Amino acid sequence: MKVRAILNPRAGVDAGRALETLRRGRPAWPDLTVRLTEGPRNARELAREAVAEGTDLLLVAGGDGTVNEAAQGLIGSETMLGVVPVGSGNGLARSLGIPLRPGQALRALETGVPRRMDVGLVNGEPFLNLAGAGFDAAVGRAFQHNGNDGGRRGVMTYLRLGLAGAFSYPPVHVILEAGGERIETRILVVAFANGAQYGAGAVIAPRARLDDGQLEVVLLEEASPLEIVLNMPRLFLGSIEGFSRYRRVTAPSAILTAATPIEHHRDGEPEPGTGRLEVGLLPRALRVLVPRATAEDPKGPFTG
Repeated sequence: MKVRAILNPRAGVDAGRALETLRRGRPAWPDLTVRLTEGPRNARELAREAVAEGTDLLLVAGGDGTVNEAAQGLIGSETMLGVVPVGSGNGLARSLGIPLRPGQALRALETGVPRRMDVGLVNGEPFLNLAGAGFDAAVGRAFQHNGNDGGRRGVMTYLRLGLAGAFSYPPVHVILEAGGERIETRILVVAFANGAQYGAGAVIAPRARLDDGQLEVVLLEEASPLEIVLNMPRLFLGSIEGFSRYRRVTAPSAILTAATPIEHHRDGEPEPGTGRLEVGLLPRALRVLVPRATAEDPKGPFTG
């Protein structure tokens, strides 16, 4: 098996540890070589090079943003993606049941099995795990700016910014068309979930499956700051569907329109505000390597 790895050295505190682990190699992959990303979109180019070279498995060590970029170069190919989580949230890795320590992740993937997963699209741009608009995108932007300014990353920073934003984010009037429904309401969040969670254990769409050709379109409607704070633990307890402001629609595509430009994100990476989001899927367009336990789990992220 021809195996290559790419790593984002700026992904987080575990990047150095992951690089050291990758360079030591793994018994099952004696020809493993490592490339470091050098800037935005470089992961996509390195992935395309790997495909052109006939690589069987591309290991990607980074956060959700780096994994998203690399996957763009693999969509539609036979090269498998192996996620080695190094970022802050690691939403896709958690959905796939991949251990969060680099060494443990590599051991789990050495005996892993391939699966095919859907790839989401927002206005033509891909996402793997989650895209969304509203409050979550605003928090993601604040988190990114905090890191760019030298602030600490990690789950606690994300939660701190989220709690602060809960008292200031204004609900947005939107129209959602999905699954034959037309919903007009004021929202805090609209999430387009291919996978179940944002990362760090925050589960927004417990019923999501990565290969069913459907998105879980989740709306968190207008609520008071107190309601938000009191119900935030539900995200981490897997019971967010019990929140009275929670609505969901299952559909392969959706259109979201807003009277004013609304912030959105793809796999946690902030995007400019826009008044219209057209969301769809590329069914089973990406091959991923997952731990055998994940592939065989009847309650896991895959349907069969």
